[in-house]
Parts: sequence; structure tokens; C-alpha cells
Amino acid sequence: MTDRGLELGVFAALLAVLLLLGFYAARWRRPHTPQSLEEWGVGGRAFGNWVTWFLLGGSMYTAYTYIAVPALVYGVGAVGFFAVPFAIITAPMAYVISTRTWSVSHAHGFVTSAEFTRARFGSRSLAALVAVTGIIATLPYIAVQLIALQALLKTLGVDGEWPLLLAVGTASLCTFRAGLRAPALLSIAKDALLLWLLLSVALLVAMSGGWTAAFRGAGVRLDGDASPATGLLLPQGGSLGYLTLVFGSALAVFAYPHALTGILAARDRATVQRNTAALPVYCLALGLLALLGFFAIGQGVRPVGGDLNTVMPQLFHEAFPAWCAGIAYAAVAVAALIPAAVMSIAAANLFTRGVYREYLRPHATAAEEAAVSRWVSLLAKVGALAFIVLLDPRFSVELQLIGGVIVLQTVPAVVLGLWTGWFHRYALISGLLTGLGTGVLLLWRVPQRAADGSVVKAHFGGSNLPLSELGLGGGGAVYVGLLALAVNLVVVVGATVLLRGLRVPGGVDLTRPADYYADAGDGAAGRAEELIDGRSARSPAHAR
Repeated sequence: MTDRGLELGVFAALLAVLLLLGFYAARWRRPHTPQSLEEWGVGGRAFGNWVTWFLLGGSMYTAYTYIAVPALVYGVGAVGFFAVPFAIITAPMAYVISTRTWSVSHAHGFVTSAEFTRARFGSRSLAALVAVTGIIATLPYIAVQLIALQALLKTLGVDGEWPLLLAVGTASLCTFRAGLRAPALLSIAKDALLLWLLLSVALLVAMSGGWTAAFRGAGVRLDGDASPATGLLLPQGGSLGYLTLVFGSALAVFAYPHALTGILAARDRATVQRNTAALPVYCLALGLLALLGFFAIGQGVRPVGGDLNTVMPQLFHEAFPAWCAGIAYAAVAVAALIPAAVMSIAAANLFTRGVYREYLRPHATAAEEAAVSRWVSLLAKVGALAFIVLLDPRFSVELQLIGGVIVLQTVPAVVLGLWTGWFHRYALISGLLTGLGTGVLLLWRVPQRAADGSVVKAHFGGSNLPLSELGLGGGGAVYVGLLALAVNLVVVVGATVLLRGLRVPGGVDLTRPADYYADAGDGAAGRAEELIDGRSARSPAHAR
């Protein structure tokens, strides 16, 4: 058997075992109650410390970590490291935001951010708009995972679209049957593969001359690039774009629907606190994998067919023994399929609770809600493919950043709403629509540039807008998402002051201050704690 055949065989065997594990999840401590959106969409709100830990890691640290970030570092150098400080500052923010989100959602039985905004600001129109915005923003993030899987198959020499469709289709059936329990169970296997991969990478770097040799080789190539944006250090005027990317990405994380899905699946408030406090551990893995972009340059790795997303799989092929490369491919594949599953579940939940139940079937049964979400979760991946075809960015990470521009516009309602109900519902709707319009317009003005700096496409070329497009000098750029959010907030605050001054009635806030500190024993929405962790901690109200 050739090396390539051995790689493919190990990869296929491992992936098959993992997908079978996903199908088994449908029977994993199967609930005694009928399927509902509570069970299918958030695992019965029953996940304990370990399951929550693996699920959060599996859904938040994705193929974006394995493929997109190293590819960006390989292509442009230091700018690609924005993902590392972004992940670091996310952790303390997550500790505060996630606990309040879990508590108020537990107190009212929310499954989505759209339900929270409806209760907080008394507007189902705002809730529907938040739901649709969240769905649209999630699709390009799913696309990042599909691109990573596509790059992996391309490196393996598997031609055609059918292998990608087969893998995604099989994983989708796992999710269709088992809901959130499938990615939760697979996340445990994914983290075991991640640990193995990190140890293998560390050993490989040590045996290849260490990081000194890697930086030396990367410096030579990056300094010789025609583009002034590349280098081991940030280019002149690049600090603004870098910092706005970091801060904008950190804010966007908490507005993404799939982040909420993982949090709401936790059993109690303490579980959320413990796991968000420990998230910085994953930042170490992200930092090491980002550095592999420099290491790949030093090793002379060349992407397959010029596709930078194949840099990491190609590095595994060239530097690892064949059997070892096959395991690495499996780690990347499952890291793409798990978050794609969680994201599709989150998008489906938003549609079901924010649109279907609100406008189409107000009296839908629990079983009907679950059925609708199952089918919508399949359609979400089709929508993700549309983003790949329509935008086709040079770096797949740009798809996630474009999704960030969209989802950032829900921050005033979804994130700031956790602390204040002062905003007027009509002001939030106006601000969200204005922010979305501004974001799309500014994205349209971003040109796509080739490696030598020349303009390839005049529009939709990325998420960092050159200051020259705004009539400003300096040669820098700024993340479009923050610009659009700033416009959004100005409209929200200004319109709220005006509407309250005119005494236009606002919505009725159905939440109470105590709801934001609610815990598992406070008699909130029913859960099935015994479902996942084998432990019953039901509140007295639901023990009867």
C-alpha cells in the first residue's frame, strides 16, 4: 500500500468510527420523555461539567482553528494572529455574559436569543429580526467548516464533490436523529484527537530545528512578498485593523447562536462558570496551531493548486508518517463536522422559535417544533454552500469575519440587553436594520487583493475596509463590523431618547432582576438532568 493509500485508509476508518459514534448518540442515555426542542436542541439542559467542557470546545474551537487561522498566518504573517488575543479576551467576557445568559434562559425556558429579546423588549418583530440575522450570520461560519473539509479531501487526492456531500450528509443524519447529543458525544473523541495532534506537532517542531528555524525561514519568504501587508510583524498602519478585528470578533462570539446553544445545554449556573473559566486552556492550542503557519513556510510546504486552505493538510502529508497523517486528517474532519452540526442546530432553533412558532404555527406542539428544527438543520448546510459559491474569498477566515459583521448588529439587543432594558424596541429594530445596511454597503466597498497587492475583485473582498475608502489617509484599515455596530448604537441610543421623549410606548419587560442570577434549583423550566450525566438534580417543582 502506498503512503497516500495508507493515509486515506486510516482517515476513512477513523471517520467511519466517529460517525457511527454520532449515530449511537441517539441512544445515549435516551430520555424517557418524547422528543422535543428542549431535548433535541439543547440536550434537555442536562449536560454536566465534562460534557459541557467538551461541547464548548468542540463548537467554539473549530476547523477555523485547525485550517483557517494557520492558512491566514501562512499567507500574510502576523495579521493572522488576531485570533489568539481575540480568544484570550473572550474568556473573561464569556464568564460574565454566559452566566447571565444561562440564568435568564433557565428562568424562562428560552432556547434561543430571539426568545430572550422578545421577553426583554416586548417585541416579536425584533425577535424575528434577531432570529433571521442570526441564521444568516451562521451560514458563512458553517461554510468555513465545509471549506476545511473540502481542502482536506483535496489534499488526499479525492476528486469530485461527492465525498464532501457524503461526509456532510452522513453527519447531518447523525444530528437529525440525535440532536445536540451527537456533537456532544463526538466532541469527547475530537478533544482526544486534538491532544494527540498537539503532542505530535510539538514533537515535529522540536525534531525540525525548533521555532527559531521556523521563524527564520518564514521571515525570508514573507519579506520577499510583493504585498506590503505581509511580514513577521504587523505592517505600518496595520495596528488599527488588527485591534478592531480582535475586539469585533470577541464581541461577535457572544451573539452567535451556536455559542448560546452550548451554554444553555449546561445543567446549572456553576457548570457554566467553571467551564468558561477554564476556556483559556484552548487558547494554548490555538496559539500553537497558528504558529504552524510559520512552520509550514519554513518547511517549504506549498498549497495544493494554490488553495491556501490546504496548507495544514499538506504539512501533515509531508512531515508526518502516513498513518500519523491519517489520524491528523480525522482530527481536522471531526473538528469541522462537530461545529457545523451545532451551528445548524442553533440556526434551526432560531427559525423554529423565532419565526415558525411566532408567525406560522403559534400553537405548535413540542414534537412539531422538534421536527421542524430537524429539517431546517439540514437546509442550513445548503445555505452555507451558497456563501462559498457567491463570495469565494482568498482566505476562508474571511467568511467567518463577514458573518461577524452581520451578527454584531444583534449585540445591543442580545448582549447589552442582559444588563439594561432601557432601549426602546423600535430603536433596536431601527438600529439593527441600519447596522446591517451599513455593514453590507461597507463590505461591498472592500476590494479583494491578490498576494502581490493587486486588485482581483472590486467588491466583497474581505472584512477590513481600507481607510482610503472612507476618505481618510494613513493607509490603514478598520474592521467593518465595528463601524456598522457604531452606527447601529448611535441610532439605538438616539432613537430611544427621541421615542421616550415623545412617550411612545415601549414593550413590556417580562424578565426580573432576579432572573439573571437564577440557578438550577429555582423552579425554572423543566429539565432532564439524568439524561446525560446520570444524575438527577430536578427542582422540587419538577420532581413531583
